[in-house]
This record gives sequence, C-alpha cells and structure tokens, in this order.
Amino acid sequence: VEAGAKMVDFGGWEMPLAYGSQLEEHHAVRRDAGMFDVSHMLNIDLRGPDARPFLRRLLANDVARLTVPGKALYSCMLNFEGGVIDDLIVYFFAEDDWRIVVNAATAHKDLAWMRRVAAAGHFDVTLQPRRDCAMIAVQGPNARAKVWEARPAWESATRDLAPFNGARVGESTLVARTGYTGEDGFEVVLPAGQAEALWRDLAARGVRPCGLGARDTLRLEAGMNLYGQDMDELTQPGEAALTWTVSL
Repeated sequence: VEAGAKMVDFGGWEMPLAYGSQLEEHHAVRRDAGMFDVSHMLNIDLRGPDARPFLRRLLANDVARLTVPGKALYSCMLNFEGGVIDDLIVYFFAEDDWRIVVNAATAHKDLAWMRRVAAAGHFDVTLQPRRDCAMIAVQGPNARAKVWEARPAWESATRDLAPFNGARVGESTLVARTGYTGEDGFEVVLPAGQAEALWRDLAARGVRPCGLGARDTLRLEAGMNLYGQDMDELTQPGEAALTWTVSL
C-alpha cells in the first residue's frame, strides 16, 4: 500500500494487482529485475524415514531422480481419478528432509490430501506447514546480481546454483534458482520478520515491485500453466501438456 499498489482479494489474501503500470512491471522483469511478494504460497517441511516412498506415491513425477541436496522437481499431485489436485515444487535435502511448496488457494486441501495419503500408506512422515515464512521471488536478467548486492553473504552459497536447485543460507533461509516468469532469478523463503527489510533493500537497488497482473502475463508469455485455469481436479496432466518420463 505504501508503494502505491492496487490491492485485490486473492484466495483470501490481500494481494497487489499492480504498483502502477502492469506493462512496465512486465518489461522490468524481462529487461532488468522485478520482485513479487508470493508469501501466500505455502511451504511445507516433510520429514521422516519414509519421505521418499511417500512422495513417490503422492506425485506424478518421480522423486527418485532427486539425489543431490538442494535439487528441486516440479510435479502434480493427483486424485484417485488422475485429476490434478495441485501443481507444486518439491526440494530434496536429505532422505528424511524435504520441502514442498504449494499454491495458496489449494493449500488447505493439499495438506488434507497429503495427510490422507500418509495415513492410508502408513508412511512414517511428518508434515509441518511453515506459515512463519515469507517468500519473495526476484526475477529478471539482473535479478541474481541484485540479490547479491542486497545480501552479499548469500553469494558464495548461491553463485554456482544450477536452475531448479536451492541452497540454505544461514539457519532459516532458502534461496532457490526457480521462478514463474520464464526469467532467471531466485525465490527466497525466509522468516516473515525479515521480509520487509529484504524487500526495501532490493527496492533501493532498483528492483521493481511487481503485482499479480504482471505475474500472470509473464507466466502466460513463457507458456507456464496456472492452476484453476489450465488444470484442475477434472484435468489429467497430459491434457494440460504436463508429461514426464518415469525413471525405471
């Protein structure tokens, strides 16, 4: 609000639609760097000795391919008919230590389904929703350099990250080379109390605040699916052009 955002309701969250010109925000991400507050998305810590077999039961894509700590995988979580309950990202850190990031509008039903599958399969796992975390996506050709300007201590742990990999920096922050715009950049998950300082430090270095409008045009231009529009529980992954090769 202080930055002039037009606020709208989005799945029960008060979210910025745009901070002025949606077109300028779109171009800022394509040409320089923009940032999105995506703290409405839910991070879930998955722990326990059965985490990997649980995820192989839960997801359409195969987590067997995740063997390097920090590696991430995009997948869909399906119902009994093969319909998409949600699309999500899962990060591997250790056999008993994983992170799942789900969409805001589906977070409640996602957790319920995960717990149902865990109970039905007698998997020894725990699921901890991390509502204490905030999430800021910094996207664009200069995004990573801007993050390092704002947080120099993070550079050594994140400079060599390949796309779709994340690194824990400090005790409670995850910096992942992922995003939803088609551009390079980072998604930063950090304690909620630290989010405002990071946002202001990035803005001071020329990173433009961006809203839901630009986020939608950027992902559409990049050909990325949106849950609830391109897929839902009546849509199987193949019908939404989401297919994966199974590791045998």
